[in-house]
Amino acid sequence: MNSYKSNSSKQSCKVKICGTTSIHDACLAADAGADYSGILVDVAVSERSLSTSQAVEIASASPIPTVLLLYNRTTSDIHEAVSKIRPFAVQLLGTETPQQVEELRHLVTCQLWKSVYLPAGNPENVNTPAVREQMQAYCDAGADFLLFDSVDMSVDPPRYGGTGKTCDWNVAAELIAESPLPVFFAGGIRPDNVKSAIETIAPYGIDLCSGVEASKGVKDKQKLAHLMEQVEKSQNP
Repeated sequence: MNSYKSNSSKQSCKVKICGTTSIHDACLAADAGADYSGILVDVAVSERSLSTSQAVEIASASPIPTVLLLYNRTTSDIHEAVSKIRPFAVQLLGTETPQQVEELRHLVTCQLWKSVYLPAGNPENVNTPAVREQMQAYCDAGADFLLFDSVDMSVDPPRYGGTGKTCDWNVAAELIAESPLPVFFAGGIRPDNVKSAIETIAPYGIDLCSGVEASKGVKDKQKLAHLMEQVEKSQNP
């Protein structure tokens, strides 16, 4: 596997604030210093999911680039959503195949991000060879970024992303160090553990949602400020 050189001391860790549900919250994230705002559209399992028209309104007014998050949609549906919302990137959250990523690479001009899931909890549950194969396959298909998130297998059906639970950071660090693409890390990240996460895992970026909320779907200005302070400390110890 060709490996992507992860964060060096000269490059600050990027921050994506996900689950944005309003223009106000996109502006809060931007004011705090975040790099990206994530918007979920028609994702039935998420309480923060919006309609296409709502996403268009927020994306067009956001001061920072929008990442559109979609779950197990057809290629034509994804193409249509991207055409309407015009995001900086589209992040595929589900079991989309490398073949579908390759199809999209020929259809859309925005970046393609792909979520890869690690089980919340103990490292013995992680099939690392399979994850490595996935990472390389999505890279070969034309993905621009990968995003590691947690899958909660304790619920039925399993919840992919948005769990607020962490996977094994040492396993994540090992896989990210070998990744052929830059990787965002998500799953249970909060202002009080983000510094440790960045120092342990050394991702290209971090991604979080519930860790900076006042209530579900509503961002908290103070938590955002605290988060960015801790990110800064991780880069300048």
